[in-house]
Amino acid sequence: MNDKIWDKFKEDNADLWVFAYGSLLWNPGFEIVESIPSVLYGYQRSFCMWSVHYRGTAENPGLVLALEKRNGEKCRGMALRCKREDKRKVLSYLHKRELISYAYIECTDNINLSDGRTLTALLYVVNPDHPQYTGNLSLEQQAHIISSARGDVGPNSDYLNKTVDRLNQLGIADSNLEKLNKLVRERLG
Repeated sequence: MNDKIWDKFKEDNADLWVFAYGSLLWNPGFEIVESIPSVLYGYQRSFCMWSVHYRGTAENPGLVLALEKRNGEKCRGMALRCKREDKRKVLSYLHKRELISYAYIECTDNINLSDGRTLTALLYVVNPDHPQYTGNLSLEQQAHIISSARGDVGPNSDYLNKTVDRLNQLGIADSNLEKLNKLVRERLG
């Protein structure tokens, strides 16, 4: 676990909030006691990271979502709060899950909740210097990769489909993911 991150949340009365924008929306892996729509400014959600573990292999990498720093952009997602007594356990779990290859940078930033609050949340942001960073791929390139990749936890297309389904359930529009999901479904028949 990252000691600098733990220092931000270790006080007994401090809540741990996690900004969910991808698989954490439909598979958080920890008990959530509060979930609120939120917006993170200065970042965008994109399929910009090669997956060589969960949704692909080293020989046939898939793609997973990551937050990319982008001035003028925003990412809509959910703020997830765990029980205060579970903070250390949740941070340890997320560290192991999200930093399997250190392609993400574990950090904090302010998010704006739909109820008007602004708070500090834990984020996983792509490291653009890491070999798993893809840079900008066209939707066609993404569809080709996602439709053919499979990793330890299943097909890459399932990851995309579950994310789009959950975003739709939450009323969060993401036209790029909708278009991408349509392209992948067409490729898979």
